[in-house]
Amino acid sequence: MRRGNLTFLLGLIGVLIWNVPVAAQQQGATRPRPGTGREPEFPAPSILEYQPRSTLVVPAHPVPRAKYPVIDIHGHPPGLLSSEIIQQVGQAMDALNLRIMVSANGNRGERLTRQLEAVQGSRYAGRFVFFTGLDLRNVGPGAGARIAAQLEAEVKAGAVGVGEIGKGFGLSSRKADGSRLKLDDPELDPVWQTAARLKIPIFIHTADPAEFFQPIDYSNERWLELALFSNRRYMDRSRYPSFEELMAERDRLIMRHPNTIWVLAHLGWHANDLGRLGKLFDAHPNLYGEVGAVLYDLGRQPFTGHDFFVEYQDRLLFGKDSWQPDEYPYFWRVFETRDEYFDYYRDYHAFWKMYGLGLPDVVLKKLYYGNALRIMPGIPRAGFPPI
Repeated sequence: MRRGNLTFLLGLIGVLIWNVPVAAQQQGATRPRPGTGREPEFPAPSILEYQPRSTLVVPAHPVPRAKYPVIDIHGHPPGLLSSEIIQQVGQAMDALNLRIMVSANGNRGERLTRQLEAVQGSRYAGRFVFFTGLDLRNVGPGAGARIAAQLEAEVKAGAVGVGEIGKGFGLSSRKADGSRLKLDDPELDPVWQTAARLKIPIFIHTADPAEFFQPIDYSNERWLELALFSNRRYMDRSRYPSFEELMAERDRLIMRHPNTIWVLAHLGWHANDLGRLGKLFDAHPNLYGEVGAVLYDLGRQPFTGHDFFVEYQDRLLFGKDSWQPDEYPYFWRVFETRDEYFDYYRDYHAFWKMYGLGLPDVVLKKLYYGNALRIMPGIPRAGFPPI
């Protein structure tokens, strides 16, 4: 064999050998390991029973109160119709440093005005603001103009935005003719155009986690949640569109309305793929994301998560979703500390542990209140430090 060919062959062999462990890492652990194929000597616990105690000893910094005042744009408080309920919620907010809660219950009409009046007459006036809802039932010819007129009236009454538009929009809502109401249905264009003219945000929840649309097998990391909650299973294509179909409709809707302020609830269910969300932000300067109910994904990627929040610090808003005051400190701890390997608050969301992102102060201020104040001029300004 000629010397040049021999040199080439040896080099090729070296490259192949070098890349074997790299390929194994990329594809997952596929080589047999010690104990592979062996059965436990004792009865195996169920997924609910196996709760091992961690032996890891590292510094821990629980954060019961946010470092800076917070605007929760994804609040679901009980109906704020009495002074007793308003005071109960307000006192819990005080302890958390939650300065303002946006009620995203989608109230409209008399229920909206009654709550506006109750809050205004309480000691917590200025601490609650309200999004209004849209009646998307039986949409047909002329419905868009009717809904737009109602939206204008609700904003005049005191609403500061629209939302939360629930996942039923696109997933299951039906038009007057019985067909599925798609997210980008042109009949609703007058609604989104009205929101743009009024300079109010549209807070929209589209679909649910992509795993909810996948088969329930042991490779689905949301298996436990799907096994526990039958109403979160959307894998039947005869009843529901696919996750990607809904994402495509949503993206076309945003593209068609570049002057409307869109806020994606739950980071658009892209917290497990922040690169995808970043591309959406890059393509749409009018698009924002809210972090409610996706802490389990953010807290398992402390380096990627940190860098993403720094890069897109002007596009992210704080929101919690369900009103459980004892769960807010988990958010503070993930965002404010560099703690390692601590529990999440709902085991059926995440069987893994959390890590702190250690966000810089300027990013925390924008996430907690700065970006919300910028896109919602109807929110009171008092009580927030300069950024």
